[in-house]
Amino acid sequence: MDEQTRIELEAAAFRRLQQHLMQNRTDVQNIDMMNLAGFCRNCLSRWYQEAANERGIDMTKDEGREAFYGMTMDDWKANFQSDASSAQQADFKQAFARNVTDKS
Repeated sequence: MDEQTRIELEAAAFRRLQQHLMQNRTDVQNIDMMNLAGFCRNCLSRWYQEAANERGIDMTKDEGREAFYGMTMDDWKANFQSDASSAQQADFKQAFARNVTDKS
């Protein structure tokens, strides 16, 4: 497989993941994704923003989230986010420390 085809397939898989999370499974909470998988929609939007910034494209955290979510974070929260239980919050602290805190 040539490099351009690989890039196009990876981009297609990313777009399908984004569609799945943003249209098909809005019921899945970010905190549950983070606790189980070590990443969530916010991580994906941050990685998107970081990739843009690495390429010299000015993009803020909020702009990255809006590009990934297809709406503002406030709109997403109002429409889809539920309150996290104390057990979810405790698990999240551990997941965040394992997966997000800079270890370098």
